[in-house]
Amino acid sequence: MTEQLPERARAQLEAELATLRERRRSLAAAMQEQESDVGDRADEANALESGDDLAAVDDRIRTVNELLAGGPEQPPGRVPDGTAATLRFDDGTEQAVRVVAIPEEIAAGQQDITVTTDSPLGLALAGRRAGDTIRYTTPAGEVRARVVSLDLPGG
Repeated sequence: MTEQLPERARAQLEAELATLRERRRSLAAAMQEQESDVGDRADEANALESGDDLAAVDDRIRTVNELLAGGPEQPPGRVPDGTAATLRFDDGTEQAVRVVAIPEEIAAGQQDITVTTDSPLGLALAGRRAGDTIRYTTPAGEVRARVVSLDLPGG
């Protein structure tokens, strides 16, 4: 079963989709114009770059449409969107974190306490419960923490 997309995230995605569609129209028009012009290798390079840009925009449009449609089912081995956890690190500090499936759901100013389901910490929480010790890799190296609490949505 797919999760209902929060209204704020839905609005952000719809605005992004409108911008992407306009960008796609602009790129396609520019490519048609380039095709009609006979040019040199620099023009060919520009055409190739425009084609790559168009493909990237098409990929993002596809992703945003999937997210707006409710996204794929929850992949196995991941905690559900909306999971809240409190972790105690080896130095004794505790940190509460919220897990989201869609990066656009991360509220401004909440980046330090929000992780995605497919991040190293999000993946480390999968299948865990309070009292378990987890390990995950960060740019600074491996981190170890004890799960103080793990609250799954609807649980």
